[in-house]
Amino acid sequence: MTDWYYADTPKTRQGPVPTSTVVQLRQAGSIDDDTLLWREGLDGWLPLRALAHELGTVAQPTPPPDVATPAPDATSDARWTLAEVEPRTGASTPDDDAGNAWRPVADGSTAGGMAASPYAPPVAPVAMPDAVVQGGEVVLAGFRKRLAAYLIDGLIVGVGGMVVGGIVGGVIGGLVGVSGVGGGTTLLVIQVVSNLLSLALGAAYYGWFHASRSMATPGKMAIGIKVVRLNGERLSLARSIGRYFATILSTIPLLIGFFMAAFTARKQALHDLVCDTLVVDRWAFTAQPELQRRELGTVTIVVLVLFGVLLGLGVLLLLAAAGLAAFA
Repeated sequence: MTDWYYADTPKTRQGPVPTSTVVQLRQAGSIDDDTLLWREGLDGWLPLRALAHELGTVAQPTPPPDVATPAPDATSDARWTLAEVEPRTGASTPDDDAGNAWRPVADGSTAGGMAASPYAPPVAPVAMPDAVVQGGEVVLAGFRKRLAAYLIDGLIVGVGGMVVGGIVGGVIGGLVGVSGVGGGTTLLVIQVVSNLLSLALGAAYYGWFHASRSMATPGKMAIGIKVVRLNGERLSLARSIGRYFATILSTIPLLIGFFMAAFTARKQALHDLVCDTLVVDRWAFTAQPELQRRELGTVTIVVLVLFGVLLGLGVLLLLAAAGLAAFA
């Protein structure tokens, strides 16, 4: 049997007593977890809480010191905290809701009505990258910016189409040649397949990029513009592909549908009017509308100048060829 000694409230040594007596004294409140105990084998006096496992008692947690909570300062700056907001209406997709948003709550209180700790670290507002911000200024993309973007995209799609068409044409030509079909039929098959592939490549290119998070093709990204719905929302993939096929209407006749972007109130081409879309600055409908630019920009100017030079050279070559043919 283990004999224990303990120090009572006046710090007078009591004992020896058995373990059962120490437990009874603790349960009766005569001693507490801070009472010092000693038994043979210990190097010194220890508080009861340090020996609770050996004694078979449960040590009570030490209560934290009382800290007076300072009253909220009415003149303090507003803190940012996470609060529930009403879902945004007019979303084009079911998963396009507002969820949680950051908003300022004054006087150090949170949205749930609980007082914010004065020792809590400051929390910065978080901007959702895909959030559509209404009410700000919207800079529309004019005809020249759209033309420059289309020239860049046309070059990318054209080169890609030539590579794919060359590969597919070679394969089809080899297969048809082995089968012994005539040359005229081979050319017709290659032409039909190449046209279908070109159409599919364009639909995939413009459809995917316009429905992506950037809402812009590489050409539009280089110019600094994007395609959105009338309310600033991102296009769905189906609408984006439909917009590409609607550009066929803009080419009939004489590309008049494209030139409409230079004269309509919201700078919309015919396919924009059909699909309810706008082409705007990349910073439109965002939390930073002040970053929008009305000027053309360096990339736009360089692309248009190169296009003008090449177009002029092409016209001169045609005139020269026509003149040589007339004198031949």
